Amino acid sequence: MKLVIDANILFASLIKDNLTAELLLSDKLNLYAPEFLFDEFIKYEEFILERTNRSKKDFEHYLNILREKIEIIPLNIIRPFIEEAEKFSPDPKDTVYLACALVIDSKLWSNDKKLKEDQKEIEVITTEELIHKVSFIK
Repeated sequence: MKLVIDANILFASLIKDNLTAELLLSDKLNLYAPEFLFDEFIKYEEFILERTNRSKKDFEHYLNILREKIEIIPLNIIRPFIEEAEKFSPDPKDTVYLACALVIDSKLWSNDKKLKEDQKEIEVITTEELIHKVSFIK
């Protein structure tokens, strides 16, 4: 399944070692993200480390695994779709993720309730929904 991944999903997987982390590493998912995604994690590294039982070394190792798993879509590819995404994005912070989903014609994996409910152009799948979908993918 092809999905653009929202930053809130990665934050959840970094803070808690849980099913989200397992899903991220599943070979049943092809994950994509805008190029700035990993910059957010470097920026908030101390915040994340304060809320997790991961060491700095574990954090960096996990981040490197995610960098290999998630295909980055460059901003110059996304930029032509920003204007269209702005028309239906419920929050300016979500526009790039929606535009990225338009670029690759995919769904968006996010637990942002407002993003799921306040726009209908891009299908938003929550972690809970994804757990059920992935279990049925062969």
